[in-house]
Amino acid sequence: MKLRSCIPILVLALTASLTACERPPVEVDQLNYRGLGLETVKNPRRLEDKLEASQIPAALPPVPAVGPKASEIYQNVQVLGDLSAGEFNRIMIAMTQWVSPAQGCTYCHAGENLASDDLYTKVVARRMLQMTRAINGEWTSHVAGTGVTCYTCHRGQAVPAHYWFEDPDADGVRMVGYTAGQNAPAPQAGLASLPSDPFTRFIAARAHDSIRVQGTTALPTGNGTSIKDTEHTYALMMHLSTSLGVNCGYCHNSRSFGPWEASSPQRVTAWHGLGMVRDVNEEYMTSLTDVFPAHRKGPAGDVFKVNCATCHQGLPKPLNGVSMVKDYPNLVGAAPAR
Repeated sequence: MKLRSCIPILVLALTASLTACERPPVEVDQLNYRGLGLETVKNPRRLEDKLEASQIPAALPPVPAVGPKASEIYQNVQVLGDLSAGEFNRIMIAMTQWVSPAQGCTYCHAGENLASDDLYTKVVARRMLQMTRAINGEWTSHVAGTGVTCYTCHRGQAVPAHYWFEDPDADGVRMVGYTAGQNAPAPQAGLASLPSDPFTRFIAARAHDSIRVQGTTALPTGNGTSIKDTEHTYALMMHLSTSLGVNCGYCHNSRSFGPWEASSPQRVTAWHGLGMVRDVNEEYMTSLTDVFPAHRKGPAGDVFKVNCATCHQGLPKPLNGVSMVKDYPNLVGAAPAR
């Protein structure tokens, strides 16, 4: 084969090798003192699209907290019954905008019988209201005063754009042999040749595997972490990075990833966030397994669950840090009895 005939092949191979790269210019934000390696890289072109998709709807006009309670006016009000009927109706209208603008009230309510629990969506919505109030009241270590609403995840869709379920074939045997759940680039692992399920071990219900794989001593004494364990942790870190649209230096000191005292405050926030996601999956999502229909479950029969991308959707702060809770303070409350 002549060299001239090889040129198109070489060009195609070079183009393919650069598909994961981003063309300049990019922006670098320094997060701490110069020289500490605490900085994050942003692509303004991609950021513009994410910001456009994170615009929040206008808040409904507030209503006075006067008059009879919702639980006195309506039947079967198990959450928010302490609000006035006006406040309660305002939340219901807002939830329709946030979750089911196309379907309307009948997405959760069975016709004129508003008290009926015949539709599974109403049972789920009730539990999600409890979850939202618990996050805003119990997980301020992660959401701070910004908080969350239904819109944080749903963005006008009945099912959030980002969710996950267990892959029963993640560690299966293929025709080419045991794949260890790797070498099939998956978006949730940053398209890297890492385990394609970085969630089940760390943020599923009753998941208590240690994310830390780095030893704390010079010698490997007492650290039984395997390469396989390390690869799962790296896959989870890739998920965090892509979900927030940041690089490793957003949380970690690039000179030494391990020490907490050398890391940025964002690492502590992320640590609490992983705990919050695990709690949400265990106490709220998995508890609805018998309620959700088959088409809202994965092939293994487990319900759709949340991860970092469910809220963040490519930004360091969901909805670019704009708080909707300030307009809906009724969505802040203590966790329900368990």
